[in-house]
Amino acid sequence: MGQIGPWQIIIVLVLVVLLFGRGKISELMGDVAKGIKSFRSGMSDDDQSTNASADPKTINAQSPNQTSEASKDKTAAN
Repeated sequence: MGQIGPWQIIIVLVLVVLLFGRGKISELMGDVAKGIKSFRSGMSDDDQSTNASADPKTINAQSPNQTSEASKDKTAAN
């Protein structure tokens, strides 16, 4: 009695289609697909920028200790 069967899922899907209509659901799915595509392209752009910043010529010469000391000085001044 507590489990959801295939008939209950079918009934819910039919009700969703009746309430929102086939056109609205296809619009929504198209928007979801566009969002996924833009997310993937953003991730690939991020990977490309990460690979470009890994170039030894662009790495900052400061050590992590120097960076933290500089941030401590800034916080002390405020």
